[in-house]
Amino acid sequence: MSKTNSSIENVYKLNGSVPIGVAIPFGLQHILAMFVSNITPIILVTGVAKVAGADMSQHLVSVLIQNCIFIAGVASLIQIAGIWKIGSRLPIIMGISFTFLAAMMGAASKDYNIAMGAVIVGGCIEGLLGLCYKWWRGILSPIVSACVVCGIGLSLFTVGTNSFGGGGTYMSNFGAPLFWIIGGATLITCLVWAYAAKGPIKALSALAGLVVGYVLSVIFDVTNLSTALCALNPEELAAMGGTYRLIDFGQIMSRGVIGIPTPFPTGMPQFELGAIISMTVIFLVSATETIGDSAAVCQGGLDRDITTEETSGSLACDGFASSIAGVFGCSPITSFSQNVGLCAMTKVVNRFAIGTGAVILIIAGFFPPLAGFFQTIPQPVLGGCTIMMFGQILVSGFQMIHRAGFTERNFTIAALSLCIGGGFTAAGSNEIFKFAPRMVQDIFASNVVAVVFIVAVVLNLVLPKEK
Repeated sequence: MSKTNSSIENVYKLNGSVPIGVAIPFGLQHILAMFVSNITPIILVTGVAKVAGADMSQHLVSVLIQNCIFIAGVASLIQIAGIWKIGSRLPIIMGISFTFLAAMMGAASKDYNIAMGAVIVGGCIEGLLGLCYKWWRGILSPIVSACVVCGIGLSLFTVGTNSFGGGGTYMSNFGAPLFWIIGGATLITCLVWAYAAKGPIKALSALAGLVVGYVLSVIFDVTNLSTALCALNPEELAAMGGTYRLIDFGQIMSRGVIGIPTPFPTGMPQFELGAIISMTVIFLVSATETIGDSAAVCQGGLDRDITTEETSGSLACDGFASSIAGVFGCSPITSFSQNVGLCAMTKVVNRFAIGTGAVILIIAGFFPPLAGFFQTIPQPVLGGCTIMMFGQILVSGFQMIHRAGFTERNFTIAALSLCIGGGFTAAGSNEIFKFAPRMVQDIFASNVVAVVFIVAVVLNLVLPKEK
């Protein structure tokens, strides 16, 4: 076998020697598969904070997006290379998690720095639990994790809908025909790409939808057209948080070509007990997802079971990297399932090859124009890209329930936890908590995931395993 063929074959080996020229394309493929998903949560969270009155300037949002790109690269490199007991040393790409979106939005609507304080503390808790994994691994049963993932999907439905319709009901032109056109075209592109594309590029459906939606926004000159359709002048639209405009190259280049990621860009974190408890609950859910992703990489890409040490390192990286993300003003970090799927589909599991993708992310984090460009994405484009992702989260929860088994016990846990979680926290119905202590209201009144988690855990503990 020639040296070139041997190098190519090594991409299918965890620790094989691969030349940099061969490694870069494989690493870049993993970055393209996750890039849009990595920066979308922070755009949505800062949008909520802005509506709530926070001073989220274009410059600040650009800094936060840049930090998210940088932190995703750092977390991925730690996960792949490992530091002490932190990191699984498996080919896992990390990024900003959608799992925390509802909890982040709830905290950010009060104060963005309250959300950051909760991320820092919750991340440390998950990191410490990761290091102690072998002592508690039996507590989070599959049915509890499945119910919570379903709850996350339920909590995100309105988020995707609000973006699809233009940003939120606070806008007088919410649901305008133009927004339907752009959001619909984006969604259709994602669907067509997901079903028509073959091979590794199949994982790039969200990127394809973003490109088509963005091009349509430029062609239509969305500011002028939305004004004509909705009788809303550009100043009024901007005051409401609208971002519909042609590409503003001046804004994109306003921070120069090179920039250093900035710690505490929004100020020092604030630590509120209610937000910390709520965020920690989601960290426990994220831990189950990370366990599943790490196991899937080993089973699908390496054809073996994951070890306890690898799971422990993966969770520790998930938690401590999230705390670092909070320091840089970002949402928590977790493993990305689309990249796990790429490993299983292509069987490319070489740590060095996929690690080059992490290095590319770190380098990209030093280029502010990249963050400035993504900040100009219109909300309907984001809605078209994410609405299917959010639905997939709910369906993933159904699949997890199926794998846990449709026993009478599991059926009871799923039915009751989802009914109470969805019903007690729905708009209008959450007044059921009005006589509860303020902390209980803050944690549960509008938090589907927290209620589902508590009910599922309690039922899992008290219902007998056998009749």
